[in-house]
Amino acid sequence: MSFSPTLAAHRFGYGRSPALALPESIDAMVADLRGADVAARQFALPPSKEVHALTEAFRGLRKARGQALKRGEDDGAEVAAFKAFQREQRDRYRGWMAQTLLRRVWSVDGLRERLVDFWADHFSAPGKNYVFRATALHYVDEAIRPFVAARFEDMLEAAVLHPQMSHFLDQAASVGPNSEFATRNPDHARGLNENLAREILELHTLGVGGAYEQRDVRQLAELLTGLRTDFDKRTLFDARRAEPGAETVLGELYGGAGVAQFDDIRAVLRDLARHPDTATHLARKMARHFVADAGHPDLEAAMRAAYLESKGDLLAMTEAMLHHPAAWEAERRNFKQPVVFLCSAMRGLAVPQKRIREIRNVRMQRMVNGPLRAMGQPIGVPLGPDGFEENDAHWLSPQGLAARLQWSLAAPSVLAEPLPDPRQFVGDALGDDAPAEVLFAARAAENRREGIALVLMSPAFQRM
Repeated sequence: MSFSPTLAAHRFGYGRSPALALPESIDAMVADLRGADVAARQFALPPSKEVHALTEAFRGLRKARGQALKRGEDDGAEVAAFKAFQREQRDRYRGWMAQTLLRRVWSVDGLRERLVDFWADHFSAPGKNYVFRATALHYVDEAIRPFVAARFEDMLEAAVLHPQMSHFLDQAASVGPNSEFATRNPDHARGLNENLAREILELHTLGVGGAYEQRDVRQLAELLTGLRTDFDKRTLFDARRAEPGAETVLGELYGGAGVAQFDDIRAVLRDLARHPDTATHLARKMARHFVADAGHPDLEAAMRAAYLESKGDLLAMTEAMLHHPAAWEAERRNFKQPVVFLCSAMRGLAVPQKRIREIRNVRMQRMVNGPLRAMGQPIGVPLGPDGFEENDAHWLSPQGLAARLQWSLAAPSVLAEPLPDPRQFVGDALGDDAPAEVLFAARAAENRREGIALVLMSPAFQRM
C-alpha cells in the first residue's frame, strides 16, 4: 500500500482532526521535522532551572511552616503562605501538563510529537522527590525534544548528563573506590554505583543481549564517577570523586593516567551511540513501536542500515521507516497506548484549546489524569527506567479496556460542548477508512453520547 494521509495521521501521529490538515506526503512529514518546532514555541514550558527555583522557594516555605507548627502557630502567616504557594505550584504544574496535551492535540506536526514521546520513554527518568517530579516534563523539553531529528549521540549525551537522569539513577552517590574523596573520607564515601552505567548499556544503547559484559558495566561506572549535580541542579564533573586511571569499555580505552574528564565520558557515549548493536536495538524498538510490535525484520534491517550509514542520524532512520512499504500496510497491528488513545480522541473531537487549558480545574483533572492512571499510563510518570510496556497484551487488560470505555462514555460530553453528531464524528476521526460496521453503529446509536463512545471503542479507532 502507498502513502495514506489518514494512516499517516493514525500510525505516525495523534490521529485525524477536523480542524487540522492531514499530512500531504512522506516528504512533507520529513520537511516538518527538519523545520522549526512550532508547537514548542506555541505551547511553551519554562526551563527546568526556573522550576527548580520555585521548588527551592517551596522548600523554604515548608521549613518555615514546620517551625511555626512546632510553636503551635497552626493558623499563622507562615502556614498560610505555605498553603497559598502549594496551591499556586499545583496550578502551575497542571498548566504545564495542559501545554504538553495541547502539543499533542493541536500540533500539525503529529510525527514530531509521537517521536518526542517515544524517545522520552526510551530515556525514562521519573523524579523521585517533589523537586524532580516537578521537572519531568521540562527534562523532555531540554534533553529529548531538540534532538528527535538530530544525531542519537547528541540526544544520548543530553539525556545521560541531564540532572534529571543523574538524580533518578543516584549517580551523584557514585564515588570511585580509589578516588581522592574515598581515600580522605573512608567513612562517608558510598562506593561505586552501577545504575547509570547499566542503563546506558542495557536500555539506552546496546540493548539486552548486546555485546557487553559485567566488566564493561563496572568500567563504565568507574568512568562516570565524578558526575554530580550541584545546588543549582547543574551536572558537573568533580575530579575528587572520580576513579583514577584509564577504563576499558568494549575493548576501547578511555581516560589516561590521571582521572577521567568530561570529554572522556562524551567519547564513550559517542562510541556507544555508533555501535552496530545500538543500531539494531534502536531500529527494532522504533519499528515495533510505530508499525508492528510483533516485529518486521525487513523494516528493522532497513532502519538499522540507515542509522549506521548516517552515523546515528535519527532523521535518516525515521525516513527509512517512512519510505518502507511495511509502514503503509493497511492492517493496523498496534494497539494505541492510553496517552495516544486519549489525545487522538481529543484531537478527533477538536477539543478547544481553552478547554484543555482548564485542566487546572478539578473537573478537568478527572477527565484526564484520573482516567490515564486507571488505564495505566499517567502523563510524565513512567514506572521505571525501562519506560512503559510496548507489548499490546499489556494494554488489553480487562481493567484497561473498562477504563477506556468509561472515559469514552463520560469525557467527550465534558470536553466537547456540544457533542458532534456521531455520523459526522466517524468521518472526522476515521475518514474514508471507516469500516462499514462502525458507520452503521454511528448511524444506529440511540444518542450522541453512545454513538461517540462506539466510534472511540471500535478496533478501527483503537488500533494504528
